[in-house]
Amino acid sequence: MTSYPSLALRIGVLAITLATANAVQAQDGITVYNAQHASLTQAWADGFTKETGIKVTIRKGSDTELANQIVQEGASSPADVFVTENSPAMVLVEKAGLFETLPKDVLDQVPAQFRPASGRWTGVAARSTVFVYDKRKLKDADLPKSMLDLADAKWKGRWAASPSGADFQAIVGALLVLRGETVAAEWLKAMKQNSSAYRGNSVAMKAVNAGEVDGAVIYHYYYFGDQAKTAENSANVGLHYFRGQDPGAFLSTSGAGVLETSKHKKEAEAFVKWMSGRHGQAVLREGDSFEYAIGNGEASNPKLEPIAKLDAPKVEPSQLDSKKVTELMTAAGLL
Repeated sequence: MTSYPSLALRIGVLAITLATANAVQAQDGITVYNAQHASLTQAWADGFTKETGIKVTIRKGSDTELANQIVQEGASSPADVFVTENSPAMVLVEKAGLFETLPKDVLDQVPAQFRPASGRWTGVAARSTVFVYDKRKLKDADLPKSMLDLADAKWKGRWAASPSGADFQAIVGALLVLRGETVAAEWLKAMKQNSSAYRGNSVAMKAVNAGEVDGAVIYHYYYFGDQAKTAENSANVGLHYFRGQDPGAFLSTSGAGVLETSKHKKEAEAFVKWMSGRHGQAVLREGDSFEYAIGNGEASNPKLEPIAKLDAPKVEPSQLDSKKVTELMTAAGLL
């Protein structure tokens, strides 16, 4: 007579097999292409691994560099998750059809304004455009009411930016969406005449602090990060928010998405959910990145100006067109 294992035994063997498979998968972990600040994503990865046991391998690069790499790699990409500083790089990968649609419970953790309607990726943090200025030279009455005012001849030689960086190009992308191509092109043409180019937001702020220029258009967290350390590059710097839904009040979304070709989609989705959820947003609130927490009901670092007071313009993240921005900035002689 043939002997068959009992149902209980078969269930037990199946449970052990699944547990072993899950353990192996967790050991393999996920690969993250990271264009965010290395320390922030590492903090997210460390917290996630501690809670779940899933290993996270991080490969570093810039927004545009990694987005183009993912597109070139296509189905052969080893990446499971892509994390950026700004949303144009996310849009580039999304347009190539390389993102998996995220589960509803992941998307629901973040307000609609910080994720595309497609549901292909989600926001995990944000940064505000600001004008840093030399307090020794400028008073409140001297500050530009709008970012567009910097096109005026009176600002010639007096302000700076980092046009080659993804940060500034995201700001130009917002200007393009909000005011159209003609206004954007004219503003960039005036920028070429009026501004000084520096390589990096922190370098531009340092130039303001040293008195080389009166002001600079950067993101807010460079100021707060320097103030939290020695303030050696911001001691003479004031912070001006444009507000009024001005293009200069643009709030840029840092994104995260799961690659459609990921071989560890469940784990990849879990990481995106962790970053955009309570624990990941706490890293922003309690850490030293000084980027905004954007999860539903999540507070940001108390040193930051509340998002509600920024009066930022509404810009659908998926509308930022990096290709058109590059064309306009190149035509203006800024790239």
